[in-house]
Amino acid sequence: MALAMPQTPQRPLPGGFVNTPAPTHALSQVGALTSSIFNRGIQASMAQSSGQQPGQGGGYGQQQAQQAPQQQQQQGQMQQSQQAAAVSSTVGQGLGLVERGARTISTALEQEAKYPALDNYISQGFSSDYDMPSSAAWAPFQKIKMYDIPDKIFEQYNQAQVSTMMGLFAELNHAWISIDNALYLWDYTEPNPELIGFEEQPNSITAVKLVTPRAGVFVPQISRLLVVATTSDIFLLGVACQSTPTGSKQVSLYQTRMQVSVRGISVQCITGSTTSGRIFFAGRGDDDVYELTYQQEEKWFQNRCAKVNRTSPGYTSIVPALPFMSKAPHEFVNQLVVDDTRNILFTLSSRSTIRVFSLRDPNNLTLCVTRSLSSIMNDLGHKVGPTSLFRQGTSIVSLSPISATESSRLNLIGTTSTGCRIFFSAVSSSYYGGDATSPPTSMQVHHVKFPPKDPSFSQQQQQQQAGSITAFQAPPSGDDANTLTETRLTQRFAPGYFLCFVQKNPQAASDLLFITAPDSGRIGNIQDTTLQAKFPEFGLWLNLDSRAEDVGEVTPAFAATSNPNGFGNELGVQFDKPATEIAVLTNTGVHTFRRRRMVDIFASAIRYGGGDEGLDGEIKNFVRVYGRGETIATAIAVACGQGSDVTADARVAKVTDPEVLERARKAFIEHGGKPVLNENALSDQGAPAVDNVQPSPRHQGLALYISRLLRSVWQAPVVLQGMSPQGGMQIVPAVPLSKLQDVQQDLTRLQEFLNTNKTFIEGLAGPEALGRVSTKQEEVALQGEHRALNSLLSLVSDIIEGISFVLVLFDERVSEIFMSISPESRQQVQQMTYETLFSTLQGKELAKELVRAIVNRNIASGSNVDTVTDALRRRCGSFCSADDCVIFKAQEQLKRASDQNVSSETSRNLLNESLRLLQKVAGSLTLEHLRDAIQQYISLNFYAGAIQLALSVAQESDRGNKALSWLNDGSPQNDTRAQAYESRVRYYDLIHQIIDSVDQAPPQDPMTGKRKQEAYDVINNSKDEVFQINLYDWYLSQGWSDRLLDIDSPFIITYLQRKSVQDVAHADLLWRYYAHYEDFLETAKVQLQLAKSAFELDLEQRIEYLSRARANASTKSLGLANVGRPRQSRQELLREVSDLLDVANIQGDLLQRMKADSRLTAEKRPQVLKQLNAQILGLDDLYNGYVDQAGYYDLALVVFQTADHRNPTDIRATWQNLIESLHQETESEGQLQPYEAVSERVRILGARLSLSESTFPIPILLPLLSRYSYEFQRTTSPPTWISTLFLDLSVPHETLISILETMFYNDEVPFKGRNRRFIVPDLLNVVHSWMAESAQTGGRMFGSEENTVAVSELLRDLLEQGAGAGLGEDVVEEIRMLRGRVDGGLRRS
Repeated sequence: MALAMPQTPQRPLPGGFVNTPAPTHALSQVGALTSSIFNRGIQASMAQSSGQQPGQGGGYGQQQAQQAPQQQQQQGQMQQSQQAAAVSSTVGQGLGLVERGARTISTALEQEAKYPALDNYISQGFSSDYDMPSSAAWAPFQKIKMYDIPDKIFEQYNQAQVSTMMGLFAELNHAWISIDNALYLWDYTEPNPELIGFEEQPNSITAVKLVTPRAGVFVPQISRLLVVATTSDIFLLGVACQSTPTGSKQVSLYQTRMQVSVRGISVQCITGSTTSGRIFFAGRGDDDVYELTYQQEEKWFQNRCAKVNRTSPGYTSIVPALPFMSKAPHEFVNQLVVDDTRNILFTLSSRSTIRVFSLRDPNNLTLCVTRSLSSIMNDLGHKVGPTSLFRQGTSIVSLSPISATESSRLNLIGTTSTGCRIFFSAVSSSYYGGDATSPPTSMQVHHVKFPPKDPSFSQQQQQQQAGSITAFQAPPSGDDANTLTETRLTQRFAPGYFLCFVQKNPQAASDLLFITAPDSGRIGNIQDTTLQAKFPEFGLWLNLDSRAEDVGEVTPAFAATSNPNGFGNELGVQFDKPATEIAVLTNTGVHTFRRRRMVDIFASAIRYGGGDEGLDGEIKNFVRVYGRGETIATAIAVACGQGSDVTADARVAKVTDPEVLERARKAFIEHGGKPVLNENALSDQGAPAVDNVQPSPRHQGLALYISRLLRSVWQAPVVLQGMSPQGGMQIVPAVPLSKLQDVQQDLTRLQEFLNTNKTFIEGLAGPEALGRVSTKQEEVALQGEHRALNSLLSLVSDIIEGISFVLVLFDERVSEIFMSISPESRQQVQQMTYETLFSTLQGKELAKELVRAIVNRNIASGSNVDTVTDALRRRCGSFCSADDCVIFKAQEQLKRASDQNVSSETSRNLLNESLRLLQKVAGSLTLEHLRDAIQQYISLNFYAGAIQLALSVAQESDRGNKALSWLNDGSPQNDTRAQAYESRVRYYDLIHQIIDSVDQAPPQDPMTGKRKQEAYDVINNSKDEVFQINLYDWYLSQGWSDRLLDIDSPFIITYLQRKSVQDVAHADLLWRYYAHYEDFLETAKVQLQLAKSAFELDLEQRIEYLSRARANASTKSLGLANVGRPRQSRQELLREVSDLLDVANIQGDLLQRMKADSRLTAEKRPQVLKQLNAQILGLDDLYNGYVDQAGYYDLALVVFQTADHRNPTDIRATWQNLIESLHQETESEGQLQPYEAVSERVRILGARLSLSESTFPIPILLPLLSRYSYEFQRTTSPPTWISTLFLDLSVPHETLISILETMFYNDEVPFKGRNRRFIVPDLLNVVHSWMAESAQTGGRMFGSEENTVAVSELLRDLLEQGAGAGLGEDVVEEIRMLRGRVDGGLRRS
């Protein structure tokens, strides 16, 4: 059929065949509504008969509809899995070298923080293990120097009459001696020190103690108090200490006028709390504890200084020395010690009774625990069994508290006269869930450390096992364990340095010193699982050849961390904090000892290890004891000059011996181990094989060394905000600059070492190292090693530059620079740590912002930008790149332009030059920097330049044009290209602000119009399609749709075409745009698509679009836009629009009918009306779904007409049904005569159907109406109403006469025989009308002679059959007269 009519496009038909209407069936577009719109029961029964629920279908189309969401879900899951794989791959591969190195350092520091707490390696029970060094190279301590007692002291000593005492203020590098009533202090480090004396009182001095004062009582210069007890009074002296340029400390004493009587107490021990400033003392007169109270001013009933008995209240605290109350004391306090971390005061009595007092109440002492010597010995008997070391007469000679920061449970060490250390654990009522300051309720023996074996035996053992560390077991009982009997004085310093002074010969005035230190390397070695039972310690015997009087710690107290875990990690802080120094005062002078770090021991071991032959053995010994990673970390530290030793002139100096450094270098290179590929982890196909490489111990040691150098810096903030002395804001470095410089120097030496030796280091040697591998596994392992080592090397380089940046920052007025950046950046800078600065993009961006602030400040002050940037690039090049220098140069041009007249040519040239420079480095401009530049351009009315700069930066941010491809693909979700679009939008938003500024520019300015035109020229001429799309979106969001109509750009059409698919407003704007430029054909196409679209448009709007489209398609466009367009395409479009408009009109009529149709149920009505008042349906849907079911026969005829349906049987039946339904409807209503309703409906349809031969067939319709009139309206209707109806429709007379004549001669029911008379009036009416029309036109009668003859013959036949046809006389007479007139006309013609 299509081939038969190639010039006419096929019209849509209501049925499946061209020539027949379709039967009623379910339609895909109408769905369940098309089955039946009036009878729900039929639909349900049909569904049940097919085995389906009502409303369900079982066809292929529905299966596809059900499968589509499942396929979409499967595709979404597949995409998610692919994205997850991509993310996992990014995690494994996306880390840069610096980020990977930073993660390694953080991991190393985390491992360092897991160093066991004291509780973890001192278990319940006892131990006696000591590692006694076989050579001086392995000694844990090293004697630095002995400072003689000045001759001036001996001169005073020779004048002593009653008593003398000596002591140390080691933290001040001072010693003291009391001679009778005089006290003298001197700096023992000076060769000829000046004596500082206190001689203002007459009584003998019994005790001296240096304590920390209570805050706010004295002036800030008084940092300490010297408590001096005499037989009569106790005095408080203020102590001020200042460091001199030479490094020594200058001490001054000040009278405070604070003293209180202590007669009868015989004070012999004093202590003080560092945190609270409370002072306690006790004497030989009793076992009470007194507190010395002091305040700034006197108050009612309270002096500036007083003593209070905190343990025996009542009158004894007021008058303890009355003669009648005196009695022989049986017990007194020998020692007082305070643990500030737990708020506890420990006392040791002359009977070795330990008492524990709580200091939580600031005005009282609360006794918590009392442990007598007998109860302690009873616990020891159960724990260790019988031993001669706890025989009768054994006493506790000293107490040493263990702080809560060092151990959460162990709180005290008591040392016996036999040298046994008893570790006590305290238990409080709130031990589980309480804080460290909760007062204890009991104190139990936890562990006992026995003395070592006899030194002579150890020397024999050392000779047998020379060159190694030997651990030997001292039995807990027997004479061999009496090596520390009689212990006279002991002292313990954190994290476990124990000094025990033993008087072997009571007749000799000399002590033997046994000093121990924890073996931190073994304790921290996680591979050693026997540490809890061994409590590893180094032990060292020293002969002082003099009697010890006091011992003190010269350096600050050791604390690697502020909590028990990691507290004792000496290895972790060996490059971060000074080595511990201890001073021992004897009757001959002050001996100073230095704790040797692991790096110092290693340097000595490889120096004195017997040359190259013994070097290998020493290193293997280190590896065996401490692990290969620790050994390598120590070796590279020595190779980088971290080792130190005591020189011949008693100085601590760095080890610079080339031979030692070379041996350390060889140890690092040759004993670094190899990387290992973990083949068991290769099953994860998502990660590359190189990610499963475990780097070598060399990498571990290098990371360990770097982490220890950075330990105090890594997590520290870069800046701290404080207050200046004047009350203003002040920014200071959180880490001292001197410390940063030290770290930088150490890292620089490391960097130089690695760069110098990289050809010998596996993993840094470069590609040539791959030639030495033999298997694929070794190649992958070497690649992993190379990546790991290079990540650390890159990190070191960045850290060195980062520290240079911080030093540069604090060389400037950092507070002003800090205030010049944005508030958000200020907050980020305050939160920024050195780790962030060194290893993250955020840190680098913040640093660059600070660099810009530095440069801007210098530019503002008139400095030359080239000079400033050159200095910055030399010191920290990565923070001030070549692009940054160009940016700073552009800023200088902007500054100069702002100083000129805005309208001057000079200013414009400077602005253009700044724009040229900024466009040159557009890829390096940050959003913040771009925003600042644009603000300056706007302030200088340089709108066009601001827009050009923003466009350049946007294009540089997406050089691959991913944003445009994302838009062209329909902006899919979860697409990585969307990030490129969002990035560009941030820059386009700045252009929107520029446009607002342009539009708001003052119109009175004569340059405004020109600047505005320049800006819009840049906008409209931009080739950035993404920008144009964003701009159009912004215009519409602002309600400026008219601006789009004025834009002559190909981008606007593409934009509107893309958007018109998604939004009706954009589609509406598209046809308006075409109409604006008189492209009516494209206008009609868009309107047609709108009418056919799935947008939420009602039917009236769609009909309006079609009407407009038909008008536009019928209008011929002018201009070049229509050149070359074929005329046929216009005709096809017009035909399509017209056909669709016809269908839409039918649907409109149907909609109105359905609104008034009472047969629709309340449930069905909204569904039907919604379906009809939406998209235009096909003729199949309208006919089968609605028209046929509803019995709208007139609309059915219109459907036949539109579909070109020509089946006469269907058409006759439809007309018959229409007439019958109208007759019944009119009769039931009773308002009109039925024939009148039928006549009116036929007249309307005749006009609408244009008297179509197919759908308005007069040969069929005229007999139908005649029969209807005869059967139903014979007595009520005019005899000629049918002919009059057709004549009104302008049906040709000859057609009507021909049909009526045929009806008359056919002699068929009901017009048979005499009933034929009912046809004659219509025949006569048509003849009369034809004659009248001929007369009016002035032409021939009936149009031609042939017609006249035919009419004459018809009249003759009627006369001849008059009686037979049932004609009356009046009708016959009328026919005769009419024939006469017709014949007369023939004669005249």
